[in-house]
Amino acid sequence: MSTKTLIDAAVINSTTQGRKGWADRLFAHWFNRLVYAQIWEDPEVDLQALQLKPGAQVLSISSGGCNALAYLSADPSAVHVVDLNAAHLAMLELKRAAIRGLPESTELLAFLADAAQPENAQRYREHIAPLLPAEAREWWETTDWRGRPRWRMFTRHAYRHGLLGHFIGFSHWLAKRLGGDLSKMTEARSMDEQALLFERHVAPLFRTRLLRILCERPAALYSLGIPPAQFAALKADASAEGLSLPQLFEERMRHLACDFPYAESCFAAQAFARRYDVQQPTQLPMYLQPQHHDAIRSRLDRLHPRHMTLTAFLQSRPAQSMDAYLFLDAQDWMDDAQLIALWREVNRTAAAGARVVFRSGGKTSPLEARLPAEILGHWHTDPAYNASLYARDRSAIYGGVHLYQKLG
Repeated sequence: MSTKTLIDAAVINSTTQGRKGWADRLFAHWFNRLVYAQIWEDPEVDLQALQLKPGAQVLSISSGGCNALAYLSADPSAVHVVDLNAAHLAMLELKRAAIRGLPESTELLAFLADAAQPENAQRYREHIAPLLPAEAREWWETTDWRGRPRWRMFTRHAYRHGLLGHFIGFSHWLAKRLGGDLSKMTEARSMDEQALLFERHVAPLFRTRLLRILCERPAALYSLGIPPAQFAALKADASAEGLSLPQLFEERMRHLACDFPYAESCFAAQAFARRYDVQQPTQLPMYLQPQHHDAIRSRLDRLHPRHMTLTAFLQSRPAQSMDAYLFLDAQDWMDDAQLIALWREVNRTAAAGARVVFRSGGKTSPLEARLPAEILGHWHTDPAYNASLYARDRSAIYGGVHLYQKLG
């Protein structure tokens, strides 16, 4: 099934009516391309929540692929990776092929972390392309509007590409024209300096008239991967807290910029420097950190990518066969019928003690209000623990991180 068909089916559902119907269709069209070159969910928090045991069966959404690779460090027997978007699966396959084909750490970091060296062209041709599955190789060797094959992005700051990468670049450009400067955050040498630089160069942007207008426009946030249904949840969250949307976004940006040491956050690195510092291993994504390299490289065959929906994948699995599920923010997209269909399969396939981790645009989990008791009654969640997970999550896109554990 094509990416367009899968995304249309996910976004255009029973809630697609009136003005939202137009917005849903526009978002589905916009999302039908590479969105995330880097994933924006924190795998360290995921692994703390999941407490994976060796041999676990894991299901995850791919997105940029970084997290699926990071989960291999916990020694699962399989990480099943699905995505509606073939571009994200191609990104995962490229990262897997690079880890396999570039065993020297300096070569690997040059390609996947620095992702800007001219020599990466040779690395791709000689060491990576021959290891790619046919469909992924075809995606990467398709040319863009300038006649350049897509893999060339790894010679031109790969993580500045994709919809989110372009959105971050535009944000830097706009911030300077509004009197701010996002790149000033990279000058901080302590968390106290991070807070001072944020208040001086970033926070005032959210009080400008233009940014207040843009924050209230759903289409302006499509490149963040925020669909109309999630935008509505954000507005409800802001209203419940007595905030405007610009104030809500300011608080989330402050969480990204000020609550963690800059040298230890791959998310802040991409948001403010638009690159990783390869001399700072703690700033690299978990799957590229040297202490995990050998374990991940030895387990690459345990990744199983599939271009399909979560529900369709689970329908193919035996009962009580899965130990962990990572849904990112996919449930924010779903109408009630889609959500219930997914969780009926989760209930059927979950082993005793299985865990589900997901994000939500708002602080509140969508499950209590939308799942019937005969499904939700099999699961336990602790809101206080979920709040602690969010406090540890170094990304700032979402409002909540939620863990549910199967009873029995």
